[in-house]
Amino acid sequence: MNGILQFLKKFLFSRANKEFVVFMFFLALSGIFWLQTTLNEVYEREFAIPVSVTGIPKNAVLTSDETDTVRMTIRDKGITLLTYMYGDILKKVNVSFKTYAKGNGTGVISAAELQKMVYQQLASGSRITSVKPEKLEFYYNYGAKKVVPVRWSGRVIPEEMFFISRVAYQPDSITIYASHEKLDSINVLYTEQLNYANFRDTLRAKCELAKIRGVKMIPDHVQVTFFTDVLTEEAIEGVPIKAINMPVGKSLRTFPAKVTVSFVAGASLYRNLSANDFTVVADYNEIINHPAEKCHIYLKNVPRGISRARLSVSMVDYLIESDSE
Repeated sequence: MNGILQFLKKFLFSRANKEFVVFMFFLALSGIFWLQTTLNEVYEREFAIPVSVTGIPKNAVLTSDETDTVRMTIRDKGITLLTYMYGDILKKVNVSFKTYAKGNGTGVISAAELQKMVYQQLASGSRITSVKPEKLEFYYNYGAKKVVPVRWSGRVIPEEMFFISRVAYQPDSITIYASHEKLDSINVLYTEQLNYANFRDTLRAKCELAKIRGVKMIPDHVQVTFFTDVLTEEAIEGVPIKAINMPVGKSLRTFPAKVTVSFVAGASLYRNLSANDFTVVADYNEIINHPAEKCHIYLKNVPRGISRARLSVSMVDYLIESDSE
């Protein structure tokens, strides 16, 4: 211990170190004077002040955010602004539901009224030089609600040769509270913009719903699951050709009677397909109006999820017969 004290004594009281200590003393002193001068200068600073609606009746539902934000620029000495920055003075402003609710589902608090509330918390020398926005609004109703489905929005693209075969939502519908006008106009809710690319396995995305002013959503977030499948080019043989617009007593025979349909689909979808899932037709009216040795056939219906479907042939031989023959 004595050795340490002797070392400190020699270090502090040697000629070189004495000069260093004196230098540091005056440096600290000048720093204190500079800080004092600086803090006594007048500055302006913008503050983001939360504004909350209080005293909401039990039978009312606030359909906007419970807390909004007003931005005020305050002018005062630096020392005072520091107390606002790091103290509890400007942490929140409460406004009374009963005072500002207008009875039409909205409440409006003007900038002048917000200023008065904030001035009550400020020091006497502080001045508010600007307020943004010019007013704050809140929305409410007395329980009017509606259940609407959810849909995703954005850019979701799997790897090449993969595609999105199915999308599931959890939950798949949302309860919304809003004015009667908004409830009538909203038939679907969308997620926030999603951005996923180059994936091949099932993708699960937890996301918030896109906000709509004056609409309260319960819940306000969902999980969207994108199921993927491998694209494959396949063909179904033996799809029968059906005649349409045939008059009573007439029948149409085609040669061949069945054709092949080629298409692109997911591998799992293809495994569950059959010839009966496709509809190929020949139109009697077209045959009568444009007689020829062959008639056109058309692919009328294909299962959902099928793309680039095409027939192996577009024209076939035919024979029109009377049922009495």
